[in-house]
Amino acid sequence: MELKIDLDYNQILGLIHQLPKREIERLTDTLQSEISSKRSSEDLQEMILNAPTWTDSDFDDFNKARVHINKSRIA
Repeated sequence: MELKIDLDYNQILGLIHQLPKREIERLTDTLQSEISSKRSSEDLQEMILNAPTWTDSDFDDFNKARVHINKSRIA
């Protein structure tokens, strides 16, 4: 079952003001949680998309250095 209601901002605000204080606090906590989780996922996605990347040459240099380090370790 799906229920769709078309309410504008003032109507929603009026309904919120009719809630008891405890329910308003609960609604506030829920909204803040939703906003922070959305923001953190957007921040993570933005960080990943803007992260520096290595060129093939950089990656080859890294692999050569790792091989050299692994061979030079006393094991």
